[in-house]
Amino acid sequence: MSASLTTASVLEVLRPVQDPELRKSLVELNMIRNVQIQAGRVAFTLVLTTPACPLREFIVEDCKKAVNTLAGVESIDIEVTAETPQQKSLPDRTGIAGVKNIIAVSSGKGGVGKSTVSVNLAVSLAQSGAKVGMIDADIYGPNVPTMLGLEKAIIEVRKEAQGDVLEPAANHGVKMVSMGFLIDRDQPVIWRGPMLNGIIRQFLYQVDWGELDYLVIDLPPGTGDAQLTLAQAVPMAGVVIVSTPQDVAILDARKGLKMFQQLGVPVLGVVENMSYFIPPDQPDRQYDIFGSGGGEKLAQELDVPLIGCVPLEIPVRQGGDRGIPIVVAQPDSASAQALKAIAQKVAALVSVAALT
Repeated sequence: MSASLTTASVLEVLRPVQDPELRKSLVELNMIRNVQIQAGRVAFTLVLTTPACPLREFIVEDCKKAVNTLAGVESIDIEVTAETPQQKSLPDRTGIAGVKNIIAVSSGKGGVGKSTVSVNLAVSLAQSGAKVGMIDADIYGPNVPTMLGLEKAIIEVRKEAQGDVLEPAANHGVKMVSMGFLIDRDQPVIWRGPMLNGIIRQFLYQVDWGELDYLVIDLPPGTGDAQLTLAQAVPMAGVVIVSTPQDVAILDARKGLKMFQQLGVPVLGVVENMSYFIPPDQPDRQYDIFGSGGGEKLAQELDVPLIGCVPLEIPVRQGGDRGIPIVVAQPDSASAQALKAIAQKVAALVSVAALT
């Protein structure tokens, strides 16, 4: 073995390599572990901050380049794993046991595809290897069971000393609870605020979530009781604001965004949905049905990131109606690729917030 090839020398050459999102040394962040050297073979574990890390391959390549500068290196084996960090706690809000990060998805108005973004965000995170749960907090219009293929699911209610405990349904790697499981399909929910507050708190604290990296909460549109209850109950890693490029949608999205800022909830950024229409028979054509640039303008004016733009494709609607999200049904489609990139960006933003 070369004298220069030691555990200490490997860590030393890896010290300048940084996590691109956190902009800190991998070694200082304890992301390089279990360094082993045998003859000219160097092996170690790279522990990322999320399974959905969008820059995984770049980090691995930077590590290999650094280690290859040492004399005597013949091969490099890197095992890549992930440990999602726990979001920061708040003294006036109660976290959920076993849940590391709570991500809300909201919109200023209905009809912008918020639930479509929520469902595909959750499924994309699960596809990356994360443990994911989802709350359908749109009590008056619970559509997530249909979109996740769980419309006929029946959830169990266990009697325990602390009260009823719900067993979530699951599909596509995502655990989920919804008002849709507790009422008949055609039954309207005619509730005032206190009752809505109670069911949302039950979904937060009286569900057997187990261990989760991310709990995605699909909120109803607007700035009402559900948003206020959630913001005041639990510490959230952040909220994603969904809008179309249309001026009236952006106007309402601005109000929703400012509401969360006033409540002290971090705004992760804006997702522009239905950015443009792609005809199925002309995949190279794009039509700005709802205008263009609205999401980018909103993000710039309010100084938050534009997380991504999702095109409007017919299979997105078809997948939602059939209970097979587009990231599952047609993972190579333009909309699925955009939604996967959004999930990676959201995961990265959550990790940065937790570790800085």
